[in-house]
Amino acid sequence: MPKNTIHRLLSPLLLWRLRHLNDRVYLILVSVLVGVFAGLAAVLLKTSVHDAQHRLYAWVPEQYRVFALSLYPIIGVALTVLFTRYFLGGNLGRGIGPIIYNIARQGSIVPRSKLYSQVVSSFLTVTFGGSAGLEAPISVTGSAIGSNTARVLRIGRRERRLLTGCGAAAGVAAIFNSPIAGVLFAVEVILSELSAAYFVPLLISSATATVVSKALYAGQPFVLITTSWPVDAVPFYLMLAGFTALLSVYMIRVYFWADKLFERWRGTYRKVLVGGLSLGLLVFIFPPLYGEGYNIVQLLLGGHAEQLVDGSLFAVYRDDSVGLLLLVAVGSMLLKVVATTITIGSGGNGGMFGSSLFAGALMGFIFARLINLSGIYPISEVHFIVLGMAGTLAGVVHAPLTGIFLIAEITGGYALFVPLMVVTSGSYLITRYFEPYSVYTRKLVQRGVYVHHDRDRGLLAQLDLHQLVQTDFMTVHPNDTLGELVTTFRHATRNLFPVVDEEGHLHGVISLDTVRDALFDDEHYNTTRVRDLMTEPPATVRPDDSIQDTLRCMEELGAWALPVIGTDERYQGFILKSSILASYRRQLIRESES
Repeated sequence: MPKNTIHRLLSPLLLWRLRHLNDRVYLILVSVLVGVFAGLAAVLLKTSVHDAQHRLYAWVPEQYRVFALSLYPIIGVALTVLFTRYFLGGNLGRGIGPIIYNIARQGSIVPRSKLYSQVVSSFLTVTFGGSAGLEAPISVTGSAIGSNTARVLRIGRRERRLLTGCGAAAGVAAIFNSPIAGVLFAVEVILSELSAAYFVPLLISSATATVVSKALYAGQPFVLITTSWPVDAVPFYLMLAGFTALLSVYMIRVYFWADKLFERWRGTYRKVLVGGLSLGLLVFIFPPLYGEGYNIVQLLLGGHAEQLVDGSLFAVYRDDSVGLLLLVAVGSMLLKVVATTITIGSGGNGGMFGSSLFAGALMGFIFARLINLSGIYPISEVHFIVLGMAGTLAGVVHAPLTGIFLIAEITGGYALFVPLMVVTSGSYLITRYFEPYSVYTRKLVQRGVYVHHDRDRGLLAQLDLHQLVQTDFMTVHPNDTLGELVTTFRHATRNLFPVVDEEGHLHGVISLDTVRDALFDDEHYNTTRVRDLMTEPPATVRPDDSIQDTLRCMEELGAWALPVIGTDERYQGFILKSSILASYRRQLIRESES
């Protein structure tokens, strides 16, 4: 239905709203609406993927199942690529990074195509065993629902940003039946701030989606019943924090290394073929890498870790059950991020959220099993499995509060709050030391988009250096005489003069303050040249220099203006500190209003 037709049909409703509902009540009602639609989208995606996976699994005879599971991923990636090319024009926009960019730079306007593109593409990818999570696609879908609902109902920019976050929170809350974690995810990952006005709509939208999910979807993804934790285990919690931090750094770096590799690799169908076969090979060797991997986490929490080796090539060595089990667990943990990057890089769709939970669960299991085998101190493997999930999620996504409350809500492990706080905070701090930006924001930062943790930097990064260059400075030639310079001074409105030759190259600068005494020496008007009076500029600015670096240079040098030199080494103009600060202030006002 055309946009104008929708607005025309909704006009009576909008007029009634203006007469009878204040803005706060109206925003809460819309947040409920967003929560309902995002919850329905999450339930639809989860149930359809799980049902289709079950059918594909049961369709193949058991003796051929391991080979079928190795070939399924290439089918899923190929179908996703075909859908992206012929239905989306080749533009899918994978991951949460584009949503963060939409909020930071595009007024929280999320393309309408994301209302369905993420659901369909992730369904095709994960159903056929793509080794990625569904959380990022459903969070993007929820954000699109919030943004486009605001656009249709003609809600302002500030409220549209909030509703975009409401959709993301509702999506995560519905997938995990965890309303508080959904809110914290939106605050820590999607939005960069939380005010009192934001908190209530986020909670309502998240809670609404959780109600929808509980009504239509079967319960918690994981179950953990625990009542206490031993104080003597605190040193092991600290050790686990360190190991999950190392795993988080490893996953972030491998993810972006592989992402660059796939970006440089030309040929879509070659990517599908090679990537799909590579993924199939990984699944053939390590079956736990098939799909999201939450079934593996369930096995670990249920005390059935020995089933990790079922269907793998290593099953013939069951005699060495302990060594075999740890080998499969370590291999699956380290290769999960590889499988995820291959899935996404070759054309599939999914996210790192679920992959970090899977790898973290295996890290906690391996750590606890090794401690128990050593006989140092008996610890609960189940506790460390969920703590490993929280620590790795906090490190990879840079969202410690989300890690704490998500694991507490989806496992029912509220009694583990203190261990969760120790592991997630330790993992987050260590990971940030080595990787300042999360798996969602690192690529944006490389593009100069700073959206979290450093608002000043983000605002400065939005300023365009070319638009700040002042070109109304009168130039003088190195061979001009002092008398000609005085004549130039009489017609100038600036007190700074670039010394430029015939080819446009900058030789130096003349400042009215520095040559004031020479102006009264009229005996040398014809003998003194500009090249004798000019000075070297304290620094020069290049077109590819950032505004932040330029401003820092001005501060360190005590300069109020610096000349700009183009890529052809020719003088272009001056950039003024006052212009930068004035533009920064205007940008800050715009951000505050939106």
